[in-house]
Amino acid sequence: MPDGSSDNNSDLISGGHLVAKALKAEGVEVIYTLCGGHIIDIYDGCVDEGIKVVDVRHEQVAAHAADGYARITGKPGCAVVTAGPGTTDAVTGVANAFRAESPMLLIGGQGAHTQHKMGSLQDLPHVDMMTPITKFAATVPDTARVADMVSMAFRECYHGAPGPSFLEIPRDVLDARVPVSKARIPAAGQYRASTRSAGDPEAIEKLADLLVHAEKPAILLGSQVWTTRGTEAAIDLVRTLNIPAYMNGAGRGTLPPGDPHHYQLSRRYAFSNADVIVIVGTPFDFRMGYGKRLSPDATVVQIDLDYRTVGKNRDIDLGIVGDAGLILKSVTEAASGRLNGGASKRKEWLDELRAAEQTALEKRLPSLKSDASPIHPYRLVSEINDFLTEDSVYIGDGGDIVTFSGQVVQPKSPGHWMDPGPLGTLGVGIPFVLAAKQARPDKEVVALFGDGAFSLTGWDFETLVRYDLPFVGIVGNNSSMNQIRYGQAQKYGLDRERVGNTLGDVHYDKFAQMLGGYGEEVRDPADIGPALRRARESGKPSLINVWVDPDAYAPGTMNQTMYK
Repeated sequence: MPDGSSDNNSDLISGGHLVAKALKAEGVEVIYTLCGGHIIDIYDGCVDEGIKVVDVRHEQVAAHAADGYARITGKPGCAVVTAGPGTTDAVTGVANAFRAESPMLLIGGQGAHTQHKMGSLQDLPHVDMMTPITKFAATVPDTARVADMVSMAFRECYHGAPGPSFLEIPRDVLDARVPVSKARIPAAGQYRASTRSAGDPEAIEKLADLLVHAEKPAILLGSQVWTTRGTEAAIDLVRTLNIPAYMNGAGRGTLPPGDPHHYQLSRRYAFSNADVIVIVGTPFDFRMGYGKRLSPDATVVQIDLDYRTVGKNRDIDLGIVGDAGLILKSVTEAASGRLNGGASKRKEWLDELRAAEQTALEKRLPSLKSDASPIHPYRLVSEINDFLTEDSVYIGDGGDIVTFSGQVVQPKSPGHWMDPGPLGTLGVGIPFVLAAKQARPDKEVVALFGDGAFSLTGWDFETLVRYDLPFVGIVGNNSSMNQIRYGQAQKYGLDRERVGNTLGDVHYDKFAQMLGGYGEEVRDPADIGPALRRARESGKPSLINVWVDPDAYAPGTMNQTMYK
């Protein structure tokens, strides 16, 4: 038998095998990793427990993939990295999950306890570094505690709003073997409680009353609608009470395009004119102008999993802490039957917003249909939107190009939109593709990259080839970090607009071909659709290299809203 495994004679089990048993109890099906001598006993345990070990080319990719896996499946993701630079390489992925409220566990190696403070290979104070960006960070002190502390870390992932945890396991703790009888191995489903709270009943009644009597209500469905799998409850509320709905983050796709309550382009108009505004699962951060973009005369209600988020940066009239799905369901039930839920009197309000949507669409229609070359980014993202099916998971990884896509691309199903989240991390695209295709092989994955963003983690395109995970990738290539370039031009003048933000003219189509994928170059906008279809039909990981106009900027970039 392998050296670390348990057997009937000695009834001993190693730390690495205890890790694997705890992962199995949590329902983890795959770990993302880059190998290192500190952590290989975990691999041995995973083989015995039937957990996939997916090896990547950079630890940042492993952490982002664990984050992405959690978003797609609703189950926590797991990344395993070695000590020192292995763990520091993963910091960005953990930080991104922290801001995006994504439950994942990062396990990092560490030198042996017996070498503590002696300068062992790759020794760093990992726990100190990880504490500010996790919900829980600790060192496992003893082999018998390994599985117990893994389950503890997972439990903390779900305290309030979800988030990441970190464990470091010293090498002697991981490799040592202890009697099974001395090791606490929590049983599946028996070491953490449900965190689904339906909110304060009095607050539910108050919100129902507000919505029944509102003349111009609006609701923003944020990421926590998907996190709590509250899609059906959200749809039922907006349809029953006839409320216009806007969506952001992972909440996109809650309502399909074309739904009479699906609104996208009139959000600012709505939030400036509504009398009741309900914000669900979205903090008042930079994306919301810190709450300043909401009408000062509106009654503002905030629903969130985290008490600390409610009322932060802006006063509110009502705050409800709990599970978005359960709360929205309760509000609908409380409002139903009262004055027809207020639904009948809102037709004029919805028509007013639809007119604002049409005006905004007509303003950008020339760019959406532009035949110019270099290609206008609006034309590119319009073609991508037309290309998506109900089974297409859309991933955005970039700055200016993804800002364009956020105004145009509309996922057709819930849980089919992935972006970095509020940390604004570039480089999530390839890792998210990896996680999405492994978790949901039945889904098509379509990813749009900025050329700068792709460069950060693009070498793991080879990992997708190696694991035979086909996807349709598009690089909006302007050879620039354009979101920053615009700001520099405005602040310092055109003679200094290209300092530190200009890239080479890289043929990413040839890069894909070199690594065994499908690649194609596009310079004519008429060729975008056919190229996307050929990539789909290739059955390979693909990159369509689309040369876009470097002098076309998204409105959000020109307004520099992310910095205000």
